[in-house]
Amino acid sequence: MRIRQDNGKFNIGGNIRRIRKENHLTQEQTVAKMQLLGVDISRGIYSQIECGIANIRVQELIALSKIFNREINDFFEGIEL
Repeated sequence: MRIRQDNGKFNIGGNIRRIRKENHLTQEQTVAKMQLLGVDISRGIYSQIECGIANIRVQELIALSKIFNREINDFFEGIEL
């Protein structure tokens, strides 16, 4: 299942980028950690998720919450539903 991102109205990519940077990780490091958790994702797709071009799957969101030690709700901060 993918969470649809729609031109900023429901774009969690910016929050993902902010949280990643707060954790002092590069996209490459984040993807490597996701892959260690069993998530099949490339750096290119991850970059597209942060830019709001690609949709994020629930599996990827759960992995990011574990990597960044954040609640799932943190990724939706400030998003208009």
